[in-house]
Amino acid sequence: MTNENALFDSADVVHSYTRAEAIADGLLIDVTETAREAGFTVPVAITRAAWADCVEWTAETDKRKATHQDEAGRLWDVVYMARLAARARGDQPRRLFELYRVPVEGRGNKPRRVALAMHIGPGDTCAPVITIGMPNED
Repeated sequence: MTNENALFDSADVVHSYTRAEAIADGLLIDVTETAREAGFTVPVAITRAAWADCVEWTAETDKRKATHQDEAGRLWDVVYMARLAARARGDQPRRLFELYRVPVEGRGNKPRRVALAMHIGPGDTCAPVITIGMPNED
C-alpha cells in the first residue's frame, strides 16, 4: 500500500513569494505605523490597488479636484474603518468594510462609497498579519 501523500511530503517548493518581497516590490504597502495609531497590534499592509483607489493623492489631484485632501488623512480613514470592522464580533479571517472617499479618477469631487476587504492570516513567519485590499483581490 502506498502513501498518497508521499509525493507531496518529499516535493521541493518550486516557487514562493513572500509578503516581505511583495512589500519590497511595491505590490503591498506597509501601513503598520498608522495602523498601530488606530489600535492594531499586528503588522498591516494595503494592496497597491486599494492604495491607488482609496489613499493615493497628489497636489495635482488636489488642484484638479478642487478639494483639499492628503494621503495621510485618506490612509487614516482606511485604517480607522478597518479597525472598526476588526472589532465586530465573529471569527471569520476576512471582513468587508466600507468607507467614503473622493475618487481620484473622474471629474467629480463628491465622496463615493467603496468596499474594501481585510484579511488576517499568517505572515512570512506564521505570525498574524493583516492585509487590506479590494474585495476582488484574494
